[in-house]
Amino acid sequence: MNSAKRFDMFRMFFSVLIALLISFVIIFFVSKEPVTAITTLITGPLKSKRNMGNVVEAMVPLIFTGTGVCIMFSANQINLATEGGFHLGGLVAAAVALKLGLPAGLSPIAAICLAALAGAIFCTIPAVMKIKTGAPELVSSLMINYLSLWLCTFILMYALQDPSVGSASYKLPAESELPTIIKGTNIHAGLLLALIVAVLGYVFLFKTRTGYELRLTGENESFARYSGINIVKVVLISQMVGGVIAGMGGGVELLSPIYSRFSWTSLLGYGWDAIIICTLAKKNPLYTPLAALFLAYLRTGASIMARYTDVTLEIVQITQGIIILLVVAEQFLSGMKHRMIAKEAKASLKEGEVA
Repeated sequence: MNSAKRFDMFRMFFSVLIALLISFVIIFFVSKEPVTAITTLITGPLKSKRNMGNVVEAMVPLIFTGTGVCIMFSANQINLATEGGFHLGGLVAAAVALKLGLPAGLSPIAAICLAALAGAIFCTIPAVMKIKTGAPELVSSLMINYLSLWLCTFILMYALQDPSVGSASYKLPAESELPTIIKGTNIHAGLLLALIVAVLGYVFLFKTRTGYELRLTGENESFARYSGINIVKVVLISQMVGGVIAGMGGGVELLSPIYSRFSWTSLLGYGWDAIIICTLAKKNPLYTPLAALFLAYLRTGASIMARYTDVTLEIVQITQGIIILLVVAEQFLSGMKHRMIAKEAKASLKEGEVA
């Protein structure tokens, strides 16, 4: 492992540590029982099988959207449409489960595949707009998420709504539900699919020619164009693959044992969480499960802390914000990075002289 990678790992660890320490200091100022609150935050998820199940359940959608954003951002395409793609994927999965009446085994497969297709189409729209009209994908993808929200709400109300329960679809058939893999929890087969997607995302980005072209374009678009890489193809592929994963994540989440109906009448925020996961994972899909585990554990611990102490759940938002600020700050620990690189270079020169 070279010095740059060692530094990135150290800076990530140090950023998390500083963010947690600042959060603990805030807890000491605002809580009447700070030690109990901090202990509950740290150890709460470990105290029962159900709590750990909540952590793992919360990981699954984060892995999907985090992996999708890693692929998009690796091409330097700041597409925020994974939020809408995830939402649309959930609706499509619900519609397939309710309307097609497929048998068990086939129903979830068909629902997830069509959800992935919907996500791909949706997330590619900002890319096409950028290519055809020059519209910044950051702005267009941000606004298009609300198109997904209101389109899904319209379809829910006029095609899938169960009048007896209000703003929710008819109950999803048992044949469409993903099987639970650990009894006593809602941990389901979607976890295995999420881990497979993370590994395949890594293989795509770092072991294929297309992935190399995508990363090179993200590092230096002018050089990539000079090297003969088709930038339009790279942009479309990165957004399409990211959209496939986001839509698949929405479908998996909706078909999990956690939900019995489609009732998403507001954006769930997984697309925004994906940016945190991508930042923590340094755009490497292989690290998204670890980043998702950390964030899910932190949020589950904060939820338990909020229930049993006088500290509110919003403390997690502070921790997340500080981590992001420190990770993206180029000058944070930059002196240490320069010293590590210089030391490695001197060692290489000495080895060359001896040889």
